[in-house]
Amino acid sequence: MGPRRILVLGGGFAGLWSALAAARQLDQLGLAPDAVEVLLVNRDAFHGIRVRNYEPDLTPLRVPLEAVLAPAGVRWLVGEVGSIDLAARTVTVLSESWPQNLAYDRLVFALGSQLLRPEVPGLVEHGFDVDTYAGASKLAMHLQALVQHPEAPGQFTAVVVGAGLTGIEAACELPARLRSVQERAGLAQPLRVVLVDHNPKVGSDMGDAARPVIEEALAALGVELRLGVRVDGLDGASIRFDSGEILATSTVLWCAGMRASPLTAGCGVATDALGRLPVDAVLRVEGLRDVFAAGDSANLALGDGHTSVMSCQHGRPMGRFAGHNAVCDLLGLPLLPLRIDWYTTILDLGPWGALYTEGWDRQVVATGETAKRTKRLINGVRIVPPLNGDRAEILAAAAPVIQRPPPLQPLGSQR
Repeated sequence: MGPRRILVLGGGFAGLWSALAAARQLDQLGLAPDAVEVLLVNRDAFHGIRVRNYEPDLTPLRVPLEAVLAPAGVRWLVGEVGSIDLAARTVTVLSESWPQNLAYDRLVFALGSQLLRPEVPGLVEHGFDVDTYAGASKLAMHLQALVQHPEAPGQFTAVVVGAGLTGIEAACELPARLRSVQERAGLAQPLRVVLVDHNPKVGSDMGDAARPVIEEALAALGVELRLGVRVDGLDGASIRFDSGEILATSTVLWCAGMRASPLTAGCGVATDALGRLPVDAVLRVEGLRDVFAAGDSANLALGDGHTSVMSCQHGRPMGRFAGHNAVCDLLGLPLLPLRIDWYTTILDLGPWGALYTEGWDRQVVATGETAKRTKRLINGVRIVPPLNGDRAEILAAAAPVIQRPPPLQPLGSQR
C-alpha cells in the first residue's frame, strides 16, 4: 500500500500554492514524502502568470512547474482532469499517454476559471482572447501578421469587448502594440482601439471615485468607447452591434465574463452564479468531507456581505490555507480559518500609468506612475514564486499567512 495522497487539481495561483503549502506543512511536521504524497495535476508543465496575459511581452509569464515543485518535493502530472468520483475518491486524468485513475485521501479543487464565450455568431472562428497563454500568444502572432495583410478598412482597428478590468488593461496596451507593429514595417496608417460593453459605464464595478481616472487614461491613450451596446456578430473583417453600427476591424478581443471550471458541476454541490463551489472558513467544500477548494472555483464568504473574487489577490492565500488544512485534516490536527480583512484593486492603464484603490468601495489612493510602480512590484515580484531552487525559501513563501496590502513604491524603488 502506497503513501496517503493529497491531490491538487490545477497549477494556477491557487493550485500551485496549495501544493506548496501542503509540502511546507509536511516538512514542518517532519514527515517524509513516503508518508504523505503531494501530487499536482495541471494541463501543461507550467504555472502561468495569467493576470499578465494582456501584456505585449509574454516571455516571463510561464514558470516551469519543475523549477518550483521539484525542490519542494511535490510531484506533478501533466494532463486534463476528466472526471471526479467523490464516492470512490478518485480522479480520472487524461494524460498524453493514457487515462489514469488517481486515488486521493484529500482533494484540493483549484481548476480556476475560464472565459465565458456566449453564442455570438463568428466569435469562435474570429475572436481572440487573453484568457490563456495560448490565447495571448495567438493574439500576439495575429497582431504581428497584420502588416502582411492587403490594405483594407479596419486593418489596424482593434475592438475589445468587455470593459471590466481585463478588457481595460488590454485596451490600454493595444494602441502602443499596434503602433509598434506599424513602425517595424515602416507604415503609418490610421489605427483605432475601441472598448465595448453592454453596461452604460466603463469599469462598472469600479465605482464613481475610480471611473473618472479610467476614463482619463483611456482618452489620453486614444481608446474609443462604445457603451450600452451588445455584439450581434463578427466575421473577421467587421463587428456588428445591436445598435445597428458596423465597425470594420481585423481584431476582436473578447474579455467579457468569467466562469468557474465546469467540473464544479460534477461535485454534487450547489454552486453560485459563477459556478463556484461554496467553501467554509477552512476552505472545505460544504457538504464534502475530504474535498477542499481554492481560487476562482471557490466561493468564500469574507464578511460584510462580500465574497472572494476571481483574482490572484484571493487565489494565492486561499491556496495556501487549503493546502495547509488538507494536511492537517488528514492527520487529525487543528485547521486554520482564513480571514481576509482588506481588499485593493490595482489596475494597469498601459503607458498612462495605473490606478490604485482600497476597499470594496474602491477609494482612489494613487494614480499614474506612482500606482504603476506598485503594479510592477505585484506583477513582477509579489505574485511570482521563488525561482532560485532554494527549498527553504520556496516552502517559507507558502506559509498560511495573509500578506498585507502592497505599499506604494517611491520613485526609483526596484521592489
